[in-house]
Amino acid sequence: MRHGSLLALDLGSSLGWALRLPDGSIASGTAAFRPGRFEGGGMGWLRFRRWLDSMGSSAGPLGSVVFEEVRRHAGTTAAHVYGGFLAHLTAWCEGAGVPYQGVPVGTIKRFATGKGNAPKEAVIAAMRARGFAPADDNEADALALLLWAIDARGGVQ
Repeated sequence: MRHGSLLALDLGSSLGWALRLPDGSIASGTAAFRPGRFEGGGMGWLRFRRWLDSMGSSAGPLGSVVFEEVRRHAGTTAAHVYGGFLAHLTAWCEGAGVPYQGVPVGTIKRFATGKGNAPKEAVIAAMRARGFAPADDNEADALALLLWAIDARGGVQ
């Protein structure tokens, strides 16, 4: 039994997303949320929330959201950016009544490539081998996460 679409997110200013619709079809892509040169720092978050609103309404009802859970960051700025996206995502999900789950990076990479510490190129290659054409590592990560979530749920949402 299916209960709406399943959305997988690789959170960041350059966000990767993958979506399984109730009919089983899969769509994916990327979205950029960096504030412009003459914008305040909060504009990226506003665009992200609008994007979530749009995705939630255009994908039919969202049954659940899974996101890449990053536990180690390259630097302080990366940690702050990720934390901001995570805060907005979880608040949006709570407000919309959409269940959400974080999945560790190593789990996703292990599922996609067989190695929990696989490089970005290996995940991209693994998604291409499955018939997808990710534009970058963000989209490839979101696709790998989506496929992991489908597999973990026995093929259902």
